[in-house]
Amino acid sequence: MKSPSRLRLAVISAFSAALLLGLAAAPIFAASSGWRSGLLAWRAARAQGLSAPDGWLTLVALDWIEPGDNSFGAAADNRIQLSGATAAHLGVLQFSGNSVRLLPPKGGFPAALRIDGQPAQATVLTGNDMKPHELSDGTLTFFVIHRGDRYALRVKDTQAPTRVHFEGLHWYAPNPHYRVEARWIPWVPAHRQKIPTIIGTTLDMPAPGLAEFTLDGKTFRLEPVLEGPGSKQLFFIVRDTTSHLTTYGAGRFLYTGFPDHGLSEPGHIVLDFNRLENPPCAYTHYATCPLPPEQNRLAIALPVGEQRYSH
Repeated sequence: MKSPSRLRLAVISAFSAALLLGLAAAPIFAASSGWRSGLLAWRAARAQGLSAPDGWLTLVALDWIEPGDNSFGAAADNRIQLSGATAAHLGVLQFSGNSVRLLPPKGGFPAALRIDGQPAQATVLTGNDMKPHELSDGTLTFFVIHRGDRYALRVKDTQAPTRVHFEGLHWYAPNPHYRVEARWIPWVPAHRQKIPTIIGTTLDMPAPGLAEFTLDGKTFRLEPVLEGPGSKQLFFIVRDTTSHLTTYGAGRFLYTGFPDHGLSEPGHIVLDFNRLENPPCAYTHYATCPLPPEQNRLAIALPVGEQRYSH
């Protein structure tokens, strides 16, 4: 049997070891706790953005614009009939060459129709997704988008049933195992990638390099693209084997910051697959989402991030 003094020393030593272990683990626990709280805050912000007055849940129509004059408004005799419009005839979209021009209907533009917040007037409407001219009428907003060699009128309604009856998103449990550090391999020179879309068109997007990572003992590569010339994030369009049952069938999106040494130099980048999100097409039939290129279709499961959306 140990003497009282030796017993006290053993107790003190055990306590000291436990204290040191706790102090060593504290930063790790704090980092894990901070990562989790950041992830949950991002999830909440995502749901809020989707259900915002201009979010994807407000999308109610996508009408292709034909060459020539395309009248639009509430009346059935319009080329594009807008349910919820305040006037029988709001205007005319004249598609000629490579541009779409907004013209008044017979009798002039109704007072309720606004363009970029101002009373409507005849003008050329840009099909630039980054900065389109926005038309509004009551609870509706609509704007011209350009896809391939075609133009369409995208319509949103703040009172859309998909927004009014929104009950939240579905997520896998957070799992830090699927937050990985990847090796950044820049393309020299950078090239462009052909990205297919759900409507059958092809996007030509800048592709600056590859992210190579190891998961469960296997090495994979994903190729991101840039959404525009001023992009501050990498855009990964990814599909994994969970798409068969629990996640959106066409794939999911992942946005990350740039690599630690920029796009043109070798470096490292963090891929947190817990932030995989559904594309807009998961919530509405009126979106024109890009699809994962062949090299981004992974033969592994990523059981984290956003699950299938229940309408």
